[in-house]
Amino acid sequence: MNLLIWLIVGAVAGWAAGEIVRGFGFGLLGNIVVGIIGAMMGGAAFDALGIAIGASWVGALITATVGAVLLLVIVGFVRKLAA
Repeated sequence: MNLLIWLIVGAVAGWAAGEIVRGFGFGLLGNIVVGIIGAMMGGAAFDALGIAIGASWVGALITATVGAVLLLVIVGFVRKLAA
């Protein structure tokens, strides 16, 4: 059941980050990957800043979305530097 929740939160967070940063999503699998990596990055960033969102699924969704936005911004900068 936890895996299903991770997949749903990842998909929603990845989609939301895609909408915020680029204006569109990345497809279901892409959204899940971006959302799950974003959840890890967001959790690490919030821990480093001493911010506690909460342990509910809403907190997980916020953390994953913020992390996914951060991930997409970093990827965008790296792409610009490489081009």
